[in-house]
Order: sequence, then structure tokens, then C-alpha cells
Amino acid sequence: MSILILAFLIGIICGLRALMGPAIASWGAGLGWFSLEGTSMHFMSSAITRWIFTIAEIAELINDKLPQTASRKVPPQFIARVIMGALAGATLGAARNSLPGGLIAGAIGAVVGTLGGASVRGALGKAFGKDLPAALIEDAVALLGAIFIVSRV
Repeated sequence: MSILILAFLIGIICGLRALMGPAIASWGAGLGWFSLEGTSMHFMSSAITRWIFTIAEIAELINDKLPQTASRKVPPQFIARVIMGALAGATLGAARNSLPGGLIAGAIGAVVGTLGGASVRGALGKAFGKDLPAALIEDAVALLGAIFIVSRV
């Protein structure tokens, strides 16, 4: 599969859960699924980076379920998702000598994932009569999707 498609897809994951893409990309690089040696993204393969993103992702998963959490479509959250999509996409792209393309594809994917994810989650929430089941499904899709995507690099 093309690295730009994978970068776009990991961006979609960041639209669902902002930190999931960078966290799983960092784990993939750290576990040797792909190499970032000699690239400007090499820092993503370090243990410190993996654990920072993992702890932040766990906090995001918890915060997402709280009633006072802002919509993913408000500017700060939307921008964060695009930046994290670009980071995750750049990480995957760097592994295949396509850092700029990966960065752009990841950012575009994050826009698609943010808007599409909000729409699907809203519809699922209405179907279930409450948001929590929809949120948990979204968590599972983001985690399993990210692992699948990163394992293909």
C-alpha cells in the first residue's frame, strides 16, 4: 500500500483521537516495525516519546468521555488534530523517504477524520440513545485502525 495512503489513513485516526496516531506510530518505530534512522523524525522512535504519547493518549481517552469536553470541531481541538495528523503522517512518510508528502496527507486525513468522525459518532449516539457506547466504539476503531495502518509501513 502506498505510504501516502497510509499517512492519509493515520491522519483519519488522528481525527478520531488526536494522539492515537502519533502514539501508535511512535510504538511502531520503537518496536522496529519500520526505521526512522537518519531521518528528522528519529525522535519518534525513542522510548521517552512513546511513553509521553501513550500517557497523553490515555488521558485523552478518559477526557473524551467527560460531559464538559469540547467538540472536536472547535478551533483548538480541530487544529490539534490536524497538527497530530501531520506529525503521524510525517512519521510514516519519513520511514519511506516521503516526509513532506506524509505530512500533507496526514493533515488532510485529520480534517476528514475530524469531520467524518463527529458525524458518525453523533449518529451512533442517537442510535444508542447515549454517547458512551459510540465513544467506546470510536476508541476501538481508532486503536485497532492505528495498529493496522502502522503495521503496514
